[in-house]
Amino acid sequence: MNHKGSVLVVDDDAAARESLRWLLESVGHEVVCYGSASEFLEDYSGEPACLILDVRMPGMSGLELQREVQQRDWRLPIIMVTGHGDVPMAVRAMRAGAVDFLQKPYNDQALIERTEHALQMAQRAWLEWAQDKKVRSLFGQLTRREREIAVLVGSGKSTKQIAHELGLSGKTVEVYRANMMAKMGARSVVHLVKMLSRLECEPVAAMVEGKRSS
Repeated sequence: MNHKGSVLVVDDDAAARESLRWLLESVGHEVVCYGSASEFLEDYSGEPACLILDVRMPGMSGLELQREVQQRDWRLPIIMVTGHGDVPMAVRAMRAGAVDFLQKPYNDQALIERTEHALQMAQRAWLEWAQDKKVRSLFGQLTRREREIAVLVGSGKSTKQIAHELGLSGKTVEVYRANMMAKMGARSVVHLVKMLSRLECEPVAAMVEGKRSS
């Protein structure tokens, strides 16, 4: 896998695709081209990349593909490109999360620089995603009681407070806490809090609600 990130080009204009491929490969980038949104959706497997996306295409448009990428939680920085762009369309694309918007014909050097920036964003997003995935996996391996302990420890509560809230002895809480910290690979409470902050809110909220209803 190319962890530096590939440049993915989606454009129904074959000449435009090949022009972009030549330009970006000439400065050392790995480029994969697609002639339609559906072709891209069938092939992309989640690797780090940035997406150069034509706005107006037959079938699914660039703006529609942008929404689909977001719904699938693919952390792809998107540069929108069009020969027919206008201000409202640019605003829609940027508000929807595009990192840049270029109108054809664009300046080659400007595209190269913006692609470099988008790839740097993609690499950071990939690292964040990998770390988030690891924390979710570790949290998912905890027992329900260990999850409760993790949430309470992460909220700053002491062993005595946790024991009172859960109706357990202090010694039992300490055992659960030690097991939980070991499974999470947490070096300290501060480290645990940072790890928990990476979780989507639903798992943690579920634990809190479970405690309240018990």
